[in-house]
Amino acid sequence: MKLAIMQPYFMPYIGYFQLINVVDKFVIYDDIEYTKKGWINRNRVLNEGKDVFITIPLEKDSDFLDIVQRRVSVSFNKRKMINQITNYYRKAPFYIEGYQLFNTIINFDETNLFSFIYNSIKEICDFLEINTPLIISSSINMNRSLKGAERVMSICKTIGAEEYINPIGGLDLYDKTEFKKNNIELFFLKTNSFNYKQFDNEFIPFLSILDVIMFNKKEQIQNYLNKYTLI
Repeated sequence: MKLAIMQPYFMPYIGYFQLINVVDKFVIYDDIEYTKKGWINRNRVLNEGKDVFITIPLEKDSDFLDIVQRRVSVSFNKRKMINQITNYYRKAPFYIEGYQLFNTIINFDETNLFSFIYNSIKEICDFLEINTPLIISSSINMNRSLKGAERVMSICKTIGAEEYINPIGGLDLYDKTEFKKNNIELFFLKTNSFNYKQFDNEFIPFLSILDVIMFNKKEQIQNYLNKYTLI
C-alpha cells in the first residue's frame, strides 16, 4: 500500500494532486505547528502575466499553535477575493468551471483554518475525480511526540503502508536506507515540466491548481496528473 503525508495547503500546485492521485491513502496533517510564510493559507495565481499571491487572512494568535487551532479572520472579505479571481481570469477558456469551483470553496461556511482548507482539497479532488481516501492525522493512533522521519515511519506502520512517497523537496530530509530498515520503500515524486497557454504571456509554472483549471479542460488536467517521475 502506498502512502503520502502532507500539510494542508490552500489551492496548491498540481504536484500536490499528483501525489494524492498516485497513492492509495493520503494523510493530511492537522496536528502540527502552523508555519508562517508557507503555503498553508496562500498561493500564487496569474495577474497580467505575473504571479501574485492570494491569501486567507488569519486571526492574530500565538505562533506556536497547531494548524487545527488557527482560525480564519472575521475580516476575510470573500467577495473581494472572488472578484480578484474574476478580474484575473474572466477571459480564460475554462473560467466558468474554475469560477464555480473557487466560489464553492471560498464560500464554505467554516472559520477553522484546517477544516476550511481540508474542504477545499476535497472539492478539488472531487472536481478532478481523484478518489484517494483522505485521512486526518489526528485520527491516527500513534505517538504524537515523534518528529520528522520517525513520525512519518510511525504513521506508515500504523496504517500498514509498504511504500511512502514524498515530494521531491524532501530529498535531503529523508534517507531511503533508514526507511528500508523499517520495511518501507521511500520514493520522491518530481513533477515533470509541461506548459499550457496562459493567455499570450510567457508561461509561469507551478502556480495554484486554480490556474491549471482555468486554462485546461478536465481531461487534460487528468493527463497532467500522470506527468511525474518517481525517484
